[in-house]
Amino acid sequence: MRTAPNTLRIIGGQWRGRKLKFPAIDAIRPTPDRVRETLFNWLQHDIVGSRCLDLFAGSGALGIEALSRGAAHVVFVDREPAIAKYLRDTLALLKAEGSEVFAADASQWASGYRSASTFNIVFLDPPFADGVLPLICERLESSRLLAEEAFIYIEYPSTKGVPVLPPNWSAIKSKIAGQVGYYLARRQGPAHKPLTI
Repeated sequence: MRTAPNTLRIIGGQWRGRKLKFPAIDAIRPTPDRVRETLFNWLQHDIVGSRCLDLFAGSGALGIEALSRGAAHVVFVDREPAIAKYLRDTLALLKAEGSEVFAADASQWASGYRSASTFNIVFLDPPFADGVLPLICERLESSRLLAEEAFIYIEYPSTKGVPVLPPNWSAIKSKIAGQVGYYLARRQGPAHKPLTI
């Protein structure tokens, strides 16, 4: 069954089957249903109670799916004010608890956000043309936002091969869907551990 333009369907959890209409903005490229299904199968034992970061939120497909499936808290970040408004309105409509929305540049946000709690799961689906993925991964790694064994989901052009990740991130799952490669990485402690005296 085809989904109408600018519409996404939540595929699992408490809002399963709900359809959400997002703004007609060219930059929004929702993660397809079958890719989301694979991703959340990968994360099925870790999503409940997790703290998630949807850093290039767009339609909110990944972060909202995470909330639907039992994530305790999701932070959505997108540089487009219209997208931030849509996300706030949608989360209010769903009566979603445990969410925050920021209209901000992802790189600057990752450098400046402070929280007492770290993120267990991060979704990274940046605009492919921007080429920002290496910088974002570096900023996240140096920001102290990530739990020691955080999962990081990444979408990347399949034509460019495997993305270069920080040395302490390991790609543990990967698949290709058309022009998109998608990966689940696992962080293993900080890349640069402080010296002990």
